[in-house]
Amino acid sequence: MRIGLLGPIAWRTPPRRYGPWEQVVSHLAEGLTRRGHEVTLFATADSETAARLVAVCPRPLGEDPRLDAKSYELLHMAEALRLAREEAFELLHNHFNAHPLAFSPLVDTPVVTTLHGSALLEPSTHLIYRRFAHLPYVSISNAERDGLPELRYVATVYNGVDLRQFTYSSRSEGYLAFLGRMSPKKGAHLAVELARRTGIPLKMAALIPPDERDFFEGEIRPHLDGRRIEYVGHLGPEERDRFLGGARALVHLCTVPEPFGLALVEAQACGTPVIGMDLGAVGEVVRHGETGYVVHTLEEAQQAARAIDRIDRAACRRWVESRFTVDRMVEEYERVYEAVLDASSARRSRSATASSSSRSGAV
Repeated sequence: MRIGLLGPIAWRTPPRRYGPWEQVVSHLAEGLTRRGHEVTLFATADSETAARLVAVCPRPLGEDPRLDAKSYELLHMAEALRLAREEAFELLHNHFNAHPLAFSPLVDTPVVTTLHGSALLEPSTHLIYRRFAHLPYVSISNAERDGLPELRYVATVYNGVDLRQFTYSSRSEGYLAFLGRMSPKKGAHLAVELARRTGIPLKMAALIPPDERDFFEGEIRPHLDGRRIEYVGHLGPEERDRFLGGARALVHLCTVPEPFGLALVEAQACGTPVIGMDLGAVGEVVRHGETGYVVHTLEEAQQAARAIDRIDRAACRRWVESRFTVDRMVEEYERVYEAVLDASSARRSRSATASSSSRSGAV
């Protein structure tokens, strides 16, 4: 198949550090290319891929505030739609949120969209999605669909991780870990409170977005002492691997529904169980009592932290191997593409038949 992948441009593909959408798109591009597909990846110019790279944005928007984000976002999706209009590929797979859909009627190439949290967490996008509810959508969890149940979902495809990037560790160094984005939505403050209540050391590795700087300074920094509660910075892949593998548990006490939670899978791939709040997809990604604990309150999280050593770390790794690998993700997307292309071909055939009948019946 000839496939266009419209990826995000906040970060490089694959990301140097933070960038879950970019990481998933990278895995998909490389996996599809290995399986013999002709893949065109739309990403930042510094991206690295075995696919054909098409770039308008020279650097990640998240790394260079001098770049006008709105202008580059428009040019980025316009380039993908231009090539789709020229039939450079058979199908365009959109990972760039809702806005490309507004222009999808201008191209004949089928467009399938993966929702990366916007259905649950971005109500401003719902107007566009509902306007194009008839298009094919993929959810990254069953929970994601709760935000926009009226869309035409063709599959749920869980994000996959490259197990070669995550080293299994049979024992921990005793600390709790927080990984991801420094935000109250991700429960960073609750991770701190859990550490304070249990006395278990906490290490926090996170991107601090500009709009969360005040939260970090007011709610997190006052508790950092370099021993019991420590901020270790924004980690790259190798550092992240060691960080997760050494943890007693990953703490993910989110305060809003979690669309998927890639860090939860990454931790379990290292053998590290998860203590996660039962919001959104957490209960899909973590097997309660087997690969961690899915909790409803901070008090339950305390109980889980005390019982976390009962979890078999090898079971955490096996769970990821059975459900959240890149190969499985790529295979499931191949089935999605085939179904979307078959449906598109059938519609065109019906349209051609109807047009022919209309002409033959004309007087």
